[in-house]
Amino acid sequence: MKTCGALLVLLCGCLAETQLGGETISENDITQQGHYGEAETRENEVMGAAQRTEAADAASTQQTCQPDIHTVLREMSSLMAEQRVELRYTKTQVEAMETRLRASEKTVEEQRAVIQELKEKQEEQAAAVRAVGGRVNLTGSQVEELRREREERRVAFSASLVASEDVTTGPFNTHTNLVYRHVLTNIGNAYNPNTGAFTAPVRGVYYFDVFVFGNGHASTPTGVSLHKNGEHVVLAYSAGNVYHVAASNGASLLLEVGDVVYLKLWHHTWVRDNPDHHTTFSGHLLFTM
Repeated sequence: MKTCGALLVLLCGCLAETQLGGETISENDITQQGHYGEAETRENEVMGAAQRTEAADAASTQQTCQPDIHTVLREMSSLMAEQRVELRYTKTQVEAMETRLRASEKTVEEQRAVIQELKEKQEEQAAAVRAVGGRVNLTGSQVEELRREREERRVAFSASLVASEDVTTGPFNTHTNLVYRHVLTNIGNAYNPNTGAFTAPVRGVYYFDVFVFGNGHASTPTGVSLHKNGEHVVLAYSAGNVYHVAASNGASLLLEVGDVVYLKLWHHTWVRDNPDHHTTFSGHLLFTM
């Protein structure tokens, strides 16, 4: 034990005299280095604790901020969805407005067409009024002339051969003028019951018809012819060994003013009439020319 203690003392003494890098390290220097090492260790420990605290605070801050970012993202997604819906609604409204606008434009065009048509009708009516106004400013003689022309255009007549008796006329060897004395209608007084002739008062187209009635006999027929200014036009003719016979005919004629139309009993024929007025002569103006 003594030997070990002596060796330890000797070792310490050697260490005290040991040189490092050509310098002599004393016991006092070793003691100071020991103090400096302990200080550096404590500083490192303090700095490490501070770094660990900062790391923990950063992690805590990151954990706190991360849920806030997710919330913001969700809110932004919801806002974008709402904006998409509003955009679709706005697009629908715009399309509806465009449709109404096109319809309005079409309606405007139709209204313009109607207005144009009304204007044209108003112009026509104005022209008619002006024309009437011009005719209104006529003299008394012109008015009288117009009235006469209007009266002349009203032409129609109808007459039967006899009035109330039963008469048979004919037969004769030649064509003989017939006078229809019983006047049924004579508008315009163009038919003369004394001569049996119709005289055209105006130039125009007239229609005439002839109806005849006669006694039936094998040797004596019934016939009446229509004439214009001495020309034969048509013939109403019937024959037969029966109780009585009847015939009719008619024609439309273009007559000049003063042309004459009348009837003749056909030669070697007879005609009969009675209060029933079977035998008649009629005519009227169709239109002027």
